[in-house]
Amino acid sequence: MKYFSTRDASVRVSAAEAIATGLAPDGGLFVPESIPHIGAQDIEELRLLDYRGRAARIMGMYLDDFTGDELELFCRRAYSDNFDTPETAPLRIIDGGTAVLELWHGPTCAFKDMALQMLPHLLTASLRKCGEKRGVCILVATSGDTGKAALEGFADVEGTRIVVFYPRDGVSDVQKLQMTTQTGENVLVSAIAGNFDDAQTGVKRIFGDRDFAARLDESGWFLSSANSINWGRLLPQIAYYVSAYCDMINAGKIANGGRINFCVPTGNFGNILAGWYAKQMGLPVARFVCASNSNNVLTDFINTGTYDRNRQFHCTISPSMDILVSSNLERLLYACCGSDSEVAGYMASLAKEGRYTVSDGLIDRIRADFSAGFCSDGETRAEIADMFAKGYLMDPHTAVAWKVLRGYRAATGDTTPSVVVSTASPFKFCDSVLAALGEDTGAPGTELIGRLAERTGVSAPKPLATLAGRAVRFDGCIDRSDMERLVGDFLR
Repeated sequence: MKYFSTRDASVRVSAAEAIATGLAPDGGLFVPESIPHIGAQDIEELRLLDYRGRAARIMGMYLDDFTGDELELFCRRAYSDNFDTPETAPLRIIDGGTAVLELWHGPTCAFKDMALQMLPHLLTASLRKCGEKRGVCILVATSGDTGKAALEGFADVEGTRIVVFYPRDGVSDVQKLQMTTQTGENVLVSAIAGNFDDAQTGVKRIFGDRDFAARLDESGWFLSSANSINWGRLLPQIAYYVSAYCDMINAGKIANGGRINFCVPTGNFGNILAGWYAKQMGLPVARFVCASNSNNVLTDFINTGTYDRNRQFHCTISPSMDILVSSNLERLLYACCGSDSEVAGYMASLAKEGRYTVSDGLIDRIRADFSAGFCSDGETRAEIADMFAKGYLMDPHTAVAWKVLRGYRAATGDTTPSVVVSTASPFKFCDSVLAALGEDTGAPGTELIGRLAERTGVSAPKPLATLAGRAVRFDGCIDRSDMERLVGDFLR
């Protein structure tokens, strides 16, 4: 199967080339030339497998330049005892019509582990298949979770270096400590004076600087990405939607072929887009509910057809969704309109004016699969408290999705069985969760981890419970204009 850019469909590359490169040369995102199909018999076979078997099968449908043995080996290594549950991505039934897909049982306690424990295997194999002799520097902008997950995945991986930028005031104390204490000789972490969109824009600017790329090439390096703009990051995420559907069947909540909804908290649109690709493959999904916090640019886009980032940026208690430029939406636009020139026009308008409006036909096609809603921090806190009183502890991002799903159901009367995608452990945001439960939060983040465990009777995940006392290695903060210089100095 070949891949091409959302902004230029004339150039086709292999899966290995798409993964190794990350971002297309024209600034577009790589997409597959066709979508493989799964039917009822495939699902019947997949539901009998464990998570690793399901993931290897799904990824293999897109990666015909990788062998089945390779992918099975990668899955055994990626999803092993580094996860604290043998199910890898367990489905928790909350009530008769609603389940929670917990994607945070990996080494960094966030859903990014589902892809970023796999990406180093896919990337290093892709480099070998492409005959690449240079070293690769992974460049990451993070709103909190991608950074630590990427650092954990690539630390001390031979032939790689990784640089992570995060917004100085835009991550939780626990997220910051996870990144700044990262071990590994090939890692670099820096805060920037700005928000996530500033970090993401800076990373894209570095990728687009051809003179800088030429200088790196002379010194034996090139850049790639671990953000979900990289197909190798997005592809593993498709697997957990298929897996959740299989588990709904196994739990007796639906029959094979029965339709379900997914409600997904999302900022960069990659998580929910992976689910949409699963639906295009044939997974019986009725609807995707896109859940946002007060940075509700995606809600407004789906409801109006206009994407406008020219608005106030809110720092919320669900910081991984504090994003106004949702990069992966570009892939959905291309898939629904089929025109690289049309998508290139939208992206040019976004870069120049900060907004674009799609055609009526295009937004109608998007609305055929997506609904959207958002909630405030106050509503998020109330949802955390209410759900804990009912016996389930959730983080702020999951609470946003739970609240938005309730609102969607109330507005539409839709009783389709639904899965809320849970993206992080509540202990990554213990200050916000404790505050929602009416507790004092006047202490460092690591101390609050213990307080939350004591207050709720829920054990903190080991990777977070052992954070206290780790030495901070990276305490720098730079202006966004210095990002390229920092990368260049690191690769000398």
